[in-house]
Amino acid sequence: MNVKKSEDTMKAENRPSLSVYLHVPFCGVKCSYCAFNTYVHLDHLIEPFVLALCEEIRVVGSGSATYDVHTVFLGGGTPSLLTPQQLERIMTALHAHFRMVPDAEITMESNPADLTHAYCAAVRALGINRLSIGMQSANETELRLFDRRHDNETVVRAVAAARAGGFDNLNLDLIYGAPHQTLETWRETLQQFIALKPEHASLYALSLEEGTSMKAWVDRGKLPTPDDDLAADMYDLATEMLGKAGYEQYEISNWTLPGRACRHNLQYWYNLDYVGLGPGAHGFAAGVRYAVIKSPVRYIEALKQPTHSVFPRTAATDYADTLSLDDIIAETLIMNLRLTQAGIDRAQFHQRFGIDLVDLHREPIERHTRGGLLEVDDVRVRLTDKGRMLSNTVFREFV
Repeated sequence: MNVKKSEDTMKAENRPSLSVYLHVPFCGVKCSYCAFNTYVHLDHLIEPFVLALCEEIRVVGSGSATYDVHTVFLGGGTPSLLTPQQLERIMTALHAHFRMVPDAEITMESNPADLTHAYCAAVRALGINRLSIGMQSANETELRLFDRRHDNETVVRAVAAARAGGFDNLNLDLIYGAPHQTLETWRETLQQFIALKPEHASLYALSLEEGTSMKAWVDRGKLPTPDDDLAADMYDLATEMLGKAGYEQYEISNWTLPGRACRHNLQYWYNLDYVGLGPGAHGFAAGVRYAVIKSPVRYIEALKQPTHSVFPRTAATDYADTLSLDDIIAETLIMNLRLTQAGIDRAQFHQRFGIDLVDLHREPIERHTRGGLLEVDDVRVRLTDKGRMLSNTVFREFV
């Protein structure tokens, strides 16, 4: 039987997907490697921040009617410092002002020390259905070096609390390539990760960022400079061990059990629209790349002011640039190439931009294919195993 689709149904099928990132800038302790927009000793600002964030959600959401929101990510900072009551107000605002799809992936970053059974159950009841837990290491010496406020046993208890609280989708973050870290301690961390059986792994090579304690310690000779060759060996070990444990690598730094890839991060890697809300958040929507005011105090004050805003901008927008088509193509290429299996789908690229990728960048693609960094067929262009280790060499060609 043929059934004519309603106008609303057809409109819904044609609406693009949008992701929402919410930045919670507060932390209990500043980690030694962290260069994100985070602050300690500002607990008195958390409540006014929640009020301001709900207002920013209202303003941006009012301009998002053409989109369906399919992922939300509460990042930081440490979103698990917020109470369930504060999180409930944020979730209520999201559902009131954005068109949320019923099966939206809603992730919250968390510190293991914050995750009790009661807290996890309360958060899960709000509709948050994925936790990203900052494990970082199973080695106590490394955790102290990172200035983490948890130990290994806290991670074990946190994963158990999350499971008991109803979460069936967990990510654990790990760091490798740190000063004094050895291949054996990294192996032990990977073994602990595998024993905990999360659905997803995010592995980050330590980067010495300006303004961090870790970089200052290395610069003053208090710590050795990280060994890039050792970090490469650690990456290879992770690829081997996680693969044997049933995890599929789908992005340069991310592994997943089948069917549990992070939908929110895929939005970034496909260079599709997302809005960034909260102090220091970045967004890309409607062709506009923008950032929000970094200072929590200035952010809160800005959102008290009435203003006429054009999506995705608000009174708290620090800067906004309308990107050219060439800019969007370049960013799309770099982000797509991070996808280790999918790479750049040539048909999708042509449909989106009206040109074949190989025709657009034939010389560098052919050169890196001969050099063993890229593989090309009629369906896709993607990095080889060798290319993943030298990805920045390839990315520079498309900027």
